[in-house]
Amino acid sequence: MLAERRHQLILRALRSGGPAAVTDLSEQLGVSPATIRRDLVKLEEDGLLTRVHGGARAEEGDQPFAEVAEVRVAEKDAIAARAAALIADGQSVLLDIGTTAYRLARQLHGRRLTVITSNLVVYEELADDEGIELVLLGGMVRREYRSLVGFLTEDNLRQLHADWLFLGTSGVRPGGQVMDTTVVEVPVKRAMIKASDKTVLLADTAKFPGTGMAKVCGPEELDVVVTNAPVDAATRSSLEEAGVEVVLAGKVQA
Repeated sequence: MLAERRHQLILRALRSGGPAAVTDLSEQLGVSPATIRRDLVKLEEDGLLTRVHGGARAEEGDQPFAEVAEVRVAEKDAIAARAAALIADGQSVLLDIGTTAYRLARQLHGRRLTVITSNLVVYEELADDEGIELVLLGGMVRREYRSLVGFLTEDNLRQLHADWLFLGTSGVRPGGQVMDTTVVEVPVKRAMIKASDKTVLLADTAKFPGTGMAKVCGPEELDVVVTNAPVDAATRSSLEEAGVEVVLAGKVQA
């Protein structure tokens, strides 16, 4: 396997699964631990990861849509199906950027809904569904991340109203704060929250605590969290104190 390909696979493994040991990466890629150690040194020199005792962790930052779309697809589909069940025909829905929102859009075919989005992949998915009134927000195109951002997007949102917002995240802190790694997306997410009656956070197990340096909102601005695994005790307590309903894909947590 070429070094460049190994580097791509190492970064993908760290970004999707969190910190990993040299021995685990060696087994996953089918190369020697010594080779992995040399790869980690090179990737650290390039500023793409940080070596820790016995392994490495990825540096926080944006991940291209196409790369993230391949990760945890079954988990995202389970979350999307549960989220879609919250929506009644005739309602208006805001869909955030990200791959879980895209998986949710795939669940909406054949429904009588209004869908508002800054997510170009959601737009492409629903563009030919004549039963759905589709509103694409304006803004500056972020090509690799398939989204629209900027003051035009935020201004559009001030003129709109939605029954539901389905919000993505990079991480949820134990205090219930919703975080994001992409600072430029945060004002759009905040504008989406203001434009919606109810906010539903879509977060798979990797998002607890996940990553992110920019705060999107606190737990008091959420109504529901849909996830695929039990939430840790500290985060659950913070969400419950704020009156947030935690819904497991497949069943509801009291």
